[in-house]
Amino acid sequence: MLSYQHLYHAGNLADVQKHALMAWMLDYLTQKDKPLSYIETHAGRGLYDLSAAEAVKTGEAEQGIGVLAAALPKSHPYARALARIRADHGPNAYPGSPLIARTLLRDQDRLHLAELHPQEHAALLGALGAHNVAIHQQDGFELAQSLCPPEPRRGVLLVDPSYEVKQDYERIPKFLAKVAKKWNVGILALWYPILTSNLHAPMLAALERDHPGALRHELRFPPIREGHRMVGSGMFVINPTWGMQEEAKRLDRLFQSAKKR
Repeated sequence: MLSYQHLYHAGNLADVQKHALMAWMLDYLTQKDKPLSYIETHAGRGLYDLSAAEAVKTGEAEQGIGVLAAALPKSHPYARALARIRADHGPNAYPGSPLIARTLLRDQDRLHLAELHPQEHAALLGALGAHNVAIHQQDGFELAQSLCPPEPRRGVLLVDPSYEVKQDYERIPKFLAKVAKKWNVGILALWYPILTSNLHAPMLAALERDHPGALRHELRFPPIREGHRMVGSGMFVINPTWGMQEEAKRLDRLFQSAKKR
């Protein structure tokens, strides 16, 4: 299925949670002068225009990055990446995780991005052309399996499907177990929605059973509109970096303070 268009949801609270954690993680990893690999299974288009009709229609960005941008410390790597990208592309630009990663990573690092949707893939090519970025129009799960363990071996895998394919909930625990076995030093980060149906619950139970040392960070928020089934989002990180638990707690406080404004 290729109907999902992230432009309707870019910059929402779930994006802010995911991107803030990923930016902090990449910034931490680049403090060592050693190259790393970044792999993303569902990259999207990389750059979004929050003034576009699709984004304005849902209002999700307004309640997400529209509120949190001012609350973020300017020194935070997510805030730094956002500022650099908006300086280049205008105040309504919003970067997806591939562009945040490319902004924070270095020439010595390697990025592999998978995007199956033809239009999103074409837009991604336009947004992220660089010598150290490989953009693949293929199934992201298959790409990750074929690359792992990557070279360089240090690095991060971000798994961020739309979950429009319901089988993803069953596929992901098996997929991550295989990748973790092949790439035991890799940081494997999974984003997931928290749904009123609890469709995500069996997946999380399986992941916690298989990876007892992983970090699980969840953010709860009201439905964006009446009848909307997503009431939060989560990040499940296998082999989290040192200090990531504390960073997650700081984000919790940031979100709570922003709510009170």
